[in-house]
Amino acid sequence: MPYSELIKSFDKIRGYMRQFYVFGFKRREEYDAKSLRSYDNERRRVESWLGDYMSFRQNETGKQVFLSVDSRTIRHNPLYKAFKAKSFTDNDLILHCYLLDLLSDGTAHSAHQLIEGVAELLGKFPKLKLLDDSTIRKKLREYESLGLITSEKQGRELFYRLPPCSADLASWKEAVEFFAEEDPLGVIGSYLLDRTEEGGEVFGFKHHYILHALDGEILLSALDAIGSHRRICLTNVSLRSGNPKKHYAYPLKIYVSAQSGRQYLLCWHDGLRRMQFFRMDAITKIELAEPEPEPDRFADSYARFRKNLWGVSGGRYHTMDHVEMDVWVEDDEWYIPQRLERERRYGHVEQIDAHTWRFTADVYDSSEMLPWLRTFIGRIVRLEFSNPMVRRRWRDDLRALVRAYGEGGDNDAVQ
Repeated sequence: MPYSELIKSFDKIRGYMRQFYVFGFKRREEYDAKSLRSYDNERRRVESWLGDYMSFRQNETGKQVFLSVDSRTIRHNPLYKAFKAKSFTDNDLILHCYLLDLLSDGTAHSAHQLIEGVAELLGKFPKLKLLDDSTIRKKLREYESLGLITSEKQGRELFYRLPPCSADLASWKEAVEFFAEEDPLGVIGSYLLDRTEEGGEVFGFKHHYILHALDGEILLSALDAIGSHRRICLTNVSLRSGNPKKHYAYPLKIYVSAQSGRQYLLCWHDGLRRMQFFRMDAITKIELAEPEPEPDRFADSYARFRKNLWGVSGGRYHTMDHVEMDVWVEDDEWYIPQRLERERRYGHVEQIDAHTWRFTADVYDSSEMLPWLRTFIGRIVRLEFSNPMVRRRWRDDLRALVRAYGEGGDNDAVQ
């Protein structure tokens, strides 16, 4: 089968791009999902879109291909190109041009008129085959569902027209450019930017998270279910075993990490009977199910659940970890209490004495707090964890720090 740049199924290319070009940890011979020929075709396909960012490393185990992107040097997310390579047939191309040309006069046309118009245009080219009526009607319904055309009923027949559009894309270019790079569904903005003149980019990003682009279709399905209060059946692939498993749940919220850009879907899991997070990049499919008759009940449950949520871990059994931290603040360091108050999330901050401020929190998983707590090293005068495993991890990290950066005693900063 000859190689083609166009794709029919985004799911397959999504998997290849993530495993080989985002993580870059597998050799050609190690990828056993399909044949080596399939791998070669997919590699060439991605290379045709992202050749400027392709790199490889050679070691004793072989050649590993991966994406290497410096977020400081790119203005637009290159992964959006994968969405713009959907395959199409000759009939798709013919109908797209002919239907939009017939509707470009701004008036409404019946399906019968459009069918006759397409036949007349095709008749001018003897080598082209005439299209049957059902094919044209299906294309009209598809374009209506996409919002490319609108319909109105006149008597017993549907009439179609192009929707009015008064948007001046040039005046929105900067806003669309920012949206395309920062919004989880920024691929929409990327399509709009394709209709504007190139150049004049005004934004650069120190932390430019591009991986979320691959999860756009899954995210859209999740948002559709949340907005319509529908239950879902999602297929989640274990990141360890690679085995897919179906889960029946009611979706509630999308969480996006400010540190990594990774996206998570929070659901009420029917089987586990509790709140559960799913990594968006591990979800391969979301199917809409029946409407939820009591959405307010889950909204109330979520409001209670989030009060003790620090990140995206609900703990093993939703038990609570208690954390207390006392920090030393000098007279002119007013910004430290301000920072504690700003970043406390659902914790509590209080002043103990002239130089000591206390932060307390009850969370499901206190290990998620460790990166934040480490930023106060040097000011911490007391730090307590109710979870002994987290306390031990904190002590081990500090001892490793002392060993790495020189002698400093064996004080633990944890009592």
